[in-house]
Amino acid sequence: MTLRGRLTTAFLVVVLGPVLLGSIFVALTVAAVSRDRTAERLDHATTTVRTGMAAACRQLQAVADAVAVVPPAERSAVADQLITRGLATDIKIVTQVHARASGMTLPVPRPVEFTGWQDCAFPVGGTTTAISVRSVAGDELITAAQAVDQEFLARLAAASGTEIQLGDQGESAGEHRRLEAEPGQPLRLTLTVPPGKPSFLYALLPAVVLAAALAAVLVARWLAYSTTRPLGELAWAADRVADGELDTRVPIPRADELGRLAATFNRMTRELQAYVQALTASRDQLRGHLAILGETLSSTHDLHRILQVILRTALAATGARAGLVLLLDPATEQLVARCGVGLSGDWDVPDAELLERRLPVGSGVLGAVAATGEPRRGQGSPATAEPPCLTYVAVPICAPAAAEEPGDPLPQPDTLGVLALYDRVGGDAFDDADLHTLRTFAGQAGVAVHNVRMHEEAQRLSLTDPLTGLWNYRYLRESLRREVERASRFGRMLAVLVLDLDHFKEVNDTYGHPAGDVVLGEFARRIRVGLREVDVAFRQGGEEFVVLLPETDAYGGAIVAERLGAAVRGRPVTADGVPIPVTVSIGVAVYPEHGENSVQVLAAADRALYAAKNAGRDTYRLAEPGDVTKSGVSETDHEGNFDQATTVPGGLRPQPHRRGR
Repeated sequence: MTLRGRLTTAFLVVVLGPVLLGSIFVALTVAAVSRDRTAERLDHATTTVRTGMAAACRQLQAVADAVAVVPPAERSAVADQLITRGLATDIKIVTQVHARASGMTLPVPRPVEFTGWQDCAFPVGGTTTAISVRSVAGDELITAAQAVDQEFLARLAAASGTEIQLGDQGESAGEHRRLEAEPGQPLRLTLTVPPGKPSFLYALLPAVVLAAALAAVLVARWLAYSTTRPLGELAWAADRVADGELDTRVPIPRADELGRLAATFNRMTRELQAYVQALTASRDQLRGHLAILGETLSSTHDLHRILQVILRTALAATGARAGLVLLLDPATEQLVARCGVGLSGDWDVPDAELLERRLPVGSGVLGAVAATGEPRRGQGSPATAEPPCLTYVAVPICAPAAAEEPGDPLPQPDTLGVLALYDRVGGDAFDDADLHTLRTFAGQAGVAVHNVRMHEEAQRLSLTDPLTGLWNYRYLRESLRREVERASRFGRMLAVLVLDLDHFKEVNDTYGHPAGDVVLGEFARRIRVGLREVDVAFRQGGEEFVVLLPETDAYGGAIVAERLGAAVRGRPVTADGVPIPVTVSIGVAVYPEHGENSVQVLAAADRALYAAKNAGRDTYRLAEPGDVTKSGVSETDHEGNFDQATTVPGGLRPQPHRRGR
């Protein structure tokens, strides 16, 4: 639906919605009231008819009784008088005849002329011509009847205010209610309330609604047209500018918001036209600086900054609207987005979210470039998972190739990632010159990425021990200083453990240095298993190791020392199928109880280690504090042994006010 259609629909919904809802509510209310009034009329009519029928039956009963009380000779005359006075339409005086059968007296059936008379007390259904009441005087049966004709029904209808029909003789239009024959009301009747004639209000309401709807449609169309016409002109101009006609201008109809938008668009196209002209003039000049730029970028180790500079310079050199750099993750065989500029669609996200975007190698244009190492360029969106565009060019980022031996042919360079540009300003497709320029940038990016990774690997090797994989002594000094500063800033404790394998020289002399290397590696592994994620382990040199336990007091340090000693002693290390028993001595010191800085705490832990050695090895010792009461540990609580029968050896017990293990 167009914008004009949406505006028209919205206006109609806002205006006509309440009107239609109100009309529907009024119609439903009127219908409900009419139904209620009809039901009330039927209830009233039912009561009136039953009362009238009961009155008619009582009148007939009085007539029959009046005839029965007079002498037999006068009964016919009295009956004629009562008929003449209109109290009954017919009075039958019949002598009862009984027949005897099997010792029982049975009444003779009614005469034929009584057929169709419904007894008020015992109605039997069937054809009804009159209602009747019987009275017995001796052997005579006196029956008073009232003919049920149109005049009788008309009187009932006039009394009840409804149309009355006898039985199921046909129903007229309107609401109906049937009355079944019952004692006191011997007739089967149908009551009908005729439908009311539509009032003037009912005819006026649809006319008002239709008139309001027509007026709303006309107003909505006019408002939508007057609002969307300038927008349509602006969209037309924007399409022409997108096609490269930068001299397109939009007329300014009036000085409102749309007029300001048109003026801004015209100013934007003028500036864009000037920018494109300047960009085209400077593109060749930018290409001459690519070599110098590449040398400058290869001298820094900030990979994100390198890629940003390369991408932005490539955009300026080629006149592209957007660009993307992805690097290959060898662990997952996926391309990981590292930086992007000017991306649209689902890729127009903040830098933090952009770093989470991944593309599989071998899928789509970018995945194919990474898999084959061949550049690609073309038109149209390369793949649904990749950034949307009209034109694109993508080249691989490769590591610099180097022969293993002088004179050997250069091997196929490894692909490190992909550099892609999208949509040249002006709408032109990327040409061979742009492809050549981009490959130059990609080559410089490959050198920079390779240098950064080599630098990171060299830095990692300089800080880790290659045999155990733990941090080395160089990194220990920096980490210990940093942890002491953090503990001092936040008022926390820091436990330092110095560990030394007992009689390690004898292990080397007895089993050989390769076996000693196996023992050191396994010892380092058991240390890592027994620590938390926040704890850090180091190899200080030879068979001596250091463990930093942040936010841990003396009691917690003793627990860790006991656990590590038991882990080392509990299972011999196997080297070439030979079990080698190993034990460890541990010195424990806590900041700030045993030193005011990193050097003092490490020295205190080292002195505690020698105390454990002098105590017979395979044990631990807690350093002597400068102020024993400060740590909450008594002077007799600085000795420990790795006795498996006690959970915390050396007499140390938890302090309720302490943090740590």
